[in-house]
Amino acid sequence: MTAINMLRLDSSSADFNAQLKQRLAWDASEDLEIHKRVLDIIADVRQRGDAALIDYTNRFDHTHFNTGTELELSKAVLQQAWDSLPADQAQALQTAADRVRAYAEHQKLQSWQFTEADGSLLGQKVTPLDRAGLYVPGGKAAYPSSVLMNAIPAKVAGVGELIMVVPTPRGETNAMVLAAAYIAGVDRVFTIGGAQAVAALAYGTETVPAVDKIVGPGNIYVATAKKLVFGQVGIDMIAGPSEILIICDGQTNPDWIAMDLFSQAEHDENAQSILISNSGEFLNQVEISINKLLPEMERADIIRASMTGRGAFIKVANLSEAAEVANRIAPEHLELSVADPEALCAQIRNAGAIFMGRYTAEALGDYCAGPNHVLPTSSTARYSSPLGVYDFQKRSSLINCSAKGASELGKVASVLARGEGLTAHARSAEFRI
Repeated sequence: MTAINMLRLDSSSADFNAQLKQRLAWDASEDLEIHKRVLDIIADVRQRGDAALIDYTNRFDHTHFNTGTELELSKAVLQQAWDSLPADQAQALQTAADRVRAYAEHQKLQSWQFTEADGSLLGQKVTPLDRAGLYVPGGKAAYPSSVLMNAIPAKVAGVGELIMVVPTPRGETNAMVLAAAYIAGVDRVFTIGGAQAVAALAYGTETVPAVDKIVGPGNIYVATAKKLVFGQVGIDMIAGPSEILIICDGQTNPDWIAMDLFSQAEHDENAQSILISNSGEFLNQVEISINKLLPEMERADIIRASMTGRGAFIKVANLSEAAEVANRIAPEHLELSVADPEALCAQIRNAGAIFMGRYTAEALGDYCAGPNHVLPTSSTARYSSPLGVYDFQKRSSLINCSAKGASELGKVASVLARGEGLTAHARSAEFRI
């Protein structure tokens, strides 16, 4: 097996910024043909409802549904999946669910208000969404952890009804996915997927209710559909390839670091794994570990393509410089594998999730640590955050003016409104002076 020679960058090089920018570049340009197909599917589902949904599901998933009601799985089916799980899987799912729920409970936004001296009340009312939709990949690419991470924050937020869609190619279901839906409190499950499922959630059909927000990962057709229905409904984010950035001071076992890099590289060929260190010798050791461990990996070909095509080793002068580079990259997952992770964390501004210390593998966050694994990618951690309870809550401003408050504010509003040439605004305020 040909050895992997990792791309090496050095922050002291004159062209470092240009080289880093080139390595981080991700072409997310839309395939216009896919865009057109998805638009057609959405329009068809809007027009024909269940009939279109059944046609696409039977065609793409090789199923044999005849009516809309056949698309829904009963609560009894979900419970049966949970009851029949092997004990070790049931215990792992329950532990993960409990931890995700406990963490989510800390995220709930609360309503607040205050009263001004003249008796006017100002505040903010926080309410959950009425209905949310959760897309879950189906068939062999089944992710029960994704069900927990998306469903539990919604239920903690108090979402009235949580609708899950999951394709079942050739009628194939995944027991762990259905069991996860059961313990997470999903209300209804439909065996549909692809752009047609997103369209059904966004606009509703005779059987599938329209939702207020759609969350959850999917393929290019699902991602494109989510983009196109945004505005009709809210969406969580448009996710790019998975990423991991590790900062290491050279004192962690290089095998650990190599495997942590693999943990994201194995997702797909476009995933990005980057290691930053102030020790050139440590970078050499990790490269040796990479080539030693790669033959053992089931997804070795995918890891190789990811590491050679998008991975990098970056040499920096010190850990403060490593933090600067990390802030520029704004990674989805950031491991601080150093002696004093708290001190280094204080210098980090841009990251989806920060894994602190030598023992905190990113994989723990994917499954059971508690914080959400739905994270901003492609440097969007510069301005966005992990999925959380707050994504399923909305805020309404509260204003309750006393007579005195309305009189005083009316004078101010009148001047500003007339300055903008909006006479009705001004007179509406002036009536109360």
